[in-house]
Amino acid sequence: MIMLRYAEIEEDSPTDARDRERELLDRSIGLLQKATEKGPKSFEAVEAVHFVLRLWSMLLEDLASNDNALPKELRASLISIGIWILREADSIRKGDSSNFQGILDITKIIRDGMQ
Repeated sequence: MIMLRYAEIEEDSPTDARDRERELLDRSIGLLQKATEKGPKSFEAVEAVHFVLRLWSMLLEDLASNDNALPKELRASLISIGIWILREADSIRKGDSSNFQGILDITKIIRDGMQ
């Protein structure tokens, strides 16, 4: 799956963008579930961590943009969550953690909260 930069898809409607974000979060959830089953040293774990790092880096860039239409307080909360997810994913990558479930739970909450 190719992840496009928001600047390249800004002509999409907010509904299309939200649907795309939901699809990416769904993909992240699927990868994290496989990684949880296979373990932190598996190919599935490497794939999940790589995807999570790319996805949240992209989401954080968008959340930090002045063009983001979300309320400032919500953006700040999501940025804090995103930073935690990036740190946790990096800890997994380094072998210092295997907390796929924490990332998985938070990602599900965010995906389910999208309208």
